[in-house]
Amino acid sequence: MLNADALNQLRQLKTDIKENKVVYPGTVKATNGRFGFVALDEGRDVFLPPEEMQKVLPGDRVTVSEVAGEKGRTQGLVETLETSSLTTFVGRYLVKGKGHFVAPETPGIGRWIFIPPKERQNAKPDDFIYCRILRHPIKDGKGQAQVLRVIGKAGDPGIERNFTLASFDMDDEFPEAVRQQADALSEESITPLLSGREDRTDRPYVTIDSPGTQDMDDALLVEPNATGWRLSVAIADPTALVPQGSPADEEARKRATAIYFPGEPRPMLPEAISTRLCSLMPEVDRLALVCDLQVNNDGSLGEFSFHQAVIRSRGKLSYELVNQLLEDQHNEDTDALSPEVTNNLDQLHQAATALRKWRSEHALLNTERPEFRLRLDENRRIRTIEPATQNEAHRVVEECMVAANRCAAQFLSNLDHGLFITHPGIRDDRSDNIRTLLERYAPDLATVDPSSPEGFRELMVRTTDLEAEVPVKTIIARQLARAEMAFDAAPHQGMGLAAYTTFTSPLRRYVDFYVHRLIKASLWQESLDQLAREGLESLQAAQILARQASNSLENWLKSDYARQLEEGATFTGVITRTVPAGFFVRLDENGLEGFVSCKTVSGKFSFDPVTLRLEATKGARFFQLDQAVTVKLAGIDDERRQINFELVADATQSTAS
Repeated sequence: MLNADALNQLRQLKTDIKENKVVYPGTVKATNGRFGFVALDEGRDVFLPPEEMQKVLPGDRVTVSEVAGEKGRTQGLVETLETSSLTTFVGRYLVKGKGHFVAPETPGIGRWIFIPPKERQNAKPDDFIYCRILRHPIKDGKGQAQVLRVIGKAGDPGIERNFTLASFDMDDEFPEAVRQQADALSEESITPLLSGREDRTDRPYVTIDSPGTQDMDDALLVEPNATGWRLSVAIADPTALVPQGSPADEEARKRATAIYFPGEPRPMLPEAISTRLCSLMPEVDRLALVCDLQVNNDGSLGEFSFHQAVIRSRGKLSYELVNQLLEDQHNEDTDALSPEVTNNLDQLHQAATALRKWRSEHALLNTERPEFRLRLDENRRIRTIEPATQNEAHRVVEECMVAANRCAAQFLSNLDHGLFITHPGIRDDRSDNIRTLLERYAPDLATVDPSSPEGFRELMVRTTDLEAEVPVKTIIARQLARAEMAFDAAPHQGMGLAAYTTFTSPLRRYVDFYVHRLIKASLWQESLDQLAREGLESLQAAQILARQASNSLENWLKSDYARQLEEGATFTGVITRTVPAGFFVRLDENGLEGFVSCKTVSGKFSFDPVTLRLEATKGARFFQLDQAVTVKLAGIDDERRQINFELVADATQSTAS
C-alpha cells in the first residue's frame, strides 16, 4: 500500500504529465467504417481508432493528443470535448433483450445508442424516430438518446417525405404565430394597399406555367416599338403583405426557399399568401412589382424601370397550350384565346427569340439536359416517371425572367448594398487539371485563362462542338464551383454575365423576396433591415440544405421504384459521373441514376483526375463522361438508398467512347 507521500508524488506526477501533454484542437470526421479522424486546425488529420470514435460524434470540436498505435502508426486520444453540433438525429427503434436503442441513420454514427425507459415516447420496434442526444458519450463511450417524435414505419404512406424532413431538422408545419398572421389576411387586406400604385388592370398580362402551379410569381406583357419591344415583367409582391420582422418574414428567411418535393412541396410562405393573396391568378386584382425594359431588335437590353402596380391577369396559360399556339397548332383551346392575348404571345415569342440570340452570342446558355417528372400514387410513391420536355414556351418564359433579373442586378450594382448571385467558374483546386486537359486535348485553347470571365466563356463556347478523344466541355462542367450569394456585384461566369441576381420568384425564394425590399427601399424609401454577413451565410446554408433534402427524398423514392425494373432487363444510358471506385449511369428511358462498381467489371482501373476517366491498367479500355453504356439492375443499397447497376454487353465497352 502506498503511503501518503507516495500518493502525493503520484498525484503530482499525473498533474505534471497532464500539464505538459501536447494537445491539438480539431473537428471529428466520421467514415463509413468504425474508425474516424480529427481534422486538426493546423491542417492535418489524426487517425481515431474505433474505441476513441465511440466517445465522439461527427462534427464534434475536441482536443486530442497523439500516441503510437499499431505498426508504429500515430493515432489520436480524445482529451476534451469543446462543443458538439450534432444534437438531433433520426434512426430506427430497436429492442435487444431488455435494452431499447436507436440505430442512427445519420452518416458517421455507426453504433446503437441507448434510450432510457422514460424517454421512449411509446415507440415500437422498427419505428423511424426523431431523437435528441441526451447524454454525450465523451466520458465512457456510452451515449443516451431521447425520442422526440415517432415518425412512422417503413411502408407508411408519405414516410419517405416525413423522414427526410426530420433528417434535415425541417418542420413541415408553420409555427403558430405564422399561421395566425396568414389567417388574419384576406382579399380585404389588399384594398388599402392599392392606393398610390399604377393601375395596369386594363393590360393583357398573362401567366405561363405548369397546369398544377398555384404560386404564380410572374405575368408577362410585351408591346412592339420602333427599336424592338417594351417588355413588362410583373412579379408578385408578397413584401407588401408581409411586414419586416413579422413571424412570416422570419420563417421565410429561415426556410430560404420552397422545396418542390415530389407530390407535396414544402412552401416558403403560407399558402394563404403564396397560392392565393399574392399569386397572380387570372381575373383578380393583384399587387405586383413590375420591371419595364426595352428589348432592342438585336436582343440587347436598353433602359428599364421598376413600378409598384396593380395588375389583372387575362389568363393562366400552360406551357403546352402556349407552345401549340407558337407552333401554329390550332385547337379548341388555342382558338378560345382572345386576340389581345394571342397577339401578346406572338410578340413575346419574337422578343424572347431576340433575347436568346443575344445571349448565345454574348453570354452563355445553359445546356439542356433531359428532365423527368415523377408521378406518385396514393401511397406517395412513384407510379411512373415521364420525360419533361422543354418546349419553346419554356424558353420564352426563361428569357423574359433572365432579362428582368439582369435589370435588377444592374439596378442593385448602383447601390451601396445589394444581393447578387455570383459564380466564379472553375474551382480553384481544379484549375491546374483544366490547363493540363486543354494542353492534351485542345492545344488551341491552352493559352486561354479559364479563371477569367472572358476566358471561361471562350472555353465554354469553343468546346461545344470540339471533336476530341474526351468530352472536354463536359469535363470542365463537372469541375465548376458552386454559385454563391454576395453583397457586391461580381461575374456569374456560369451564365457569362457581369452581374446577376434573382427577383422573379419572391413567393418561392427569399433572395428574390429580399431583392424586392432592396428595390423598394431605394425607389420608395421603404424601411429596410439589411442582411448582415451572418444572415447571408445562414441563407446560403439553408438553400444548400434544401437542395440536399430534395435530392435525398428523390433518391429514396427512385431507389424504391427501381425494384420494379424487370429482372434481367437491360437499359441504355450514359455515364454522368466518375469516381475512383466506379461510375454513375443515367438511364435514357427514365432518368434513374445508379452506380457501377469497378469491382463488378473485369480488369483493374485507375482514375485520371485530369480527364475524369477510369482507365484499364492493362489494355486500352476506359470509361468516361458522356459514354454510352448498357446496364442491368444489380440491386438496391438500402443504407445509402442507391441504385446499383451491372455492366452488360461488355464487349462493346472496350475502346469506343
